[in-house]
Amino acid sequence: MTPAAAVPRAIVFDFGGVLVDWNPRHLYRKLFRGDDRAMERFLEEVGFTEWNLKQDMGRAFADAVAELTGRFPHHGDLIRAYDERWEESIAGPIPASVEILGQLKRAGRELHGLSNWSSEKFALARGKFGFFEVFDSILVSGDVKLAKPDPRIFALFLQRAGLSAKECLFIDDSAANVAAARLLGFEAIHFESAAQLQDDLRRLKLLGT
Repeated sequence: MTPAAAVPRAIVFDFGGVLVDWNPRHLYRKLFRGDDRAMERFLEEVGFTEWNLKQDMGRAFADAVAELTGRFPHHGDLIRAYDERWEESIAGPIPASVEILGQLKRAGRELHGLSNWSSEKFALARGKFGFFEVFDSILVSGDVKLAKPDPRIFALFLQRAGLSAKECLFIDDSAANVAAARLLGFEAIHFESAAQLQDDLRRLKLLGT
């Protein structure tokens, strides 16, 4: 008879796209007055995703803005706006996911955060949303200058939290990050919706029916 799988001891949440509705398009749609095609051309032209990842890995926003405006001076106002009006890139919490987080806390689950986020900007978000206080620990990429899916940030998280990968369930909206966690031995859920997350947590016996 096959033994039942162990219930994970700790649940590790990504933040952006799972608990917080962050997307630079929330800001840029305003600046482009709803012209999504022009907005997407801009984001692709300046290499926004790759540029922003360097802030997630510890680069200061002042340096990042100076570097990108130097290469795209005609987009200077749009580039500076992301730094100056960054809070408008967050539409708010994802209520159904935050409710699940609360259910897990009330059930006595050990909760941790592991998120790619600029240290500067996470400080702003942490002050806005009280649910960050439920976590037993939070590791932000900008603080350690490593970002998912680099296995070194997962290893550092485990070391700091005093956990093994096999004791953890990892939840992230990035398929690449989920794949990296699974290779290291984590149980992992690729987040697509709060309803799907709730079903998966029930399957793993982490939430009641």
